[in-house]
Amino acid sequence: MSKLAIYPGSFDPLTLGHVDIVRRSLMIFDKVVIAIAVNVRKQPLFTFDERKAMILASTPDVAPGRLEVDAFEGLLVDYVARRGAKAIVRGLRALADFEFEFQLAHMNRRLAPDVDSVFLMTSEAHHFVSSSLVKEVASFGGDISGFVPAPVAAALHAHYPRPASSPQKP
Repeated sequence: MSKLAIYPGSFDPLTLGHVDIVRRSLMIFDKVVIAIAVNVRKQPLFTFDERKAMILASTPDVAPGRLEVDAFEGLLVDYVARRGAKAIVRGLRALADFEFEFQLAHMNRRLAPDVDSVFLMTSEAHHFVSSSLVKEVASFGGDISGFVPAPVAAALHAHYPRPASSPQKP
């Protein structure tokens, strides 16, 4: 029986921290599904198809069949059940993440007692990086190359053209 895990999130955009969690998850599970959540309250920067393409382009060395990108809406535990998975993978960056994820894990456990949450600490090189922060830095023309894979950086630069230099103050 293969071990399947679901790694949910918005991945808008994918960061190197996300890639780190994916790679480490694949050392534990036979297959990981990156499940992009459809949240009607949020307006994503990138479409599902754009995010899927960036994720796949950023993980070209993953063996075929071990990584899948899918979308879901509604309760995560319902999606996990439909997929036949028994584990939800979540990355933790800081204490605040833990408190929020702790609540979600307990709610998910109450709703689906046979599903476990597996928490992986992000590497210290990426613990401060979030998709929101990356988008903000990119929108002002900042260097995001150390925070996102090259395909994501290219997509962000295309979305946020570099601003013209502002006039120098005397």
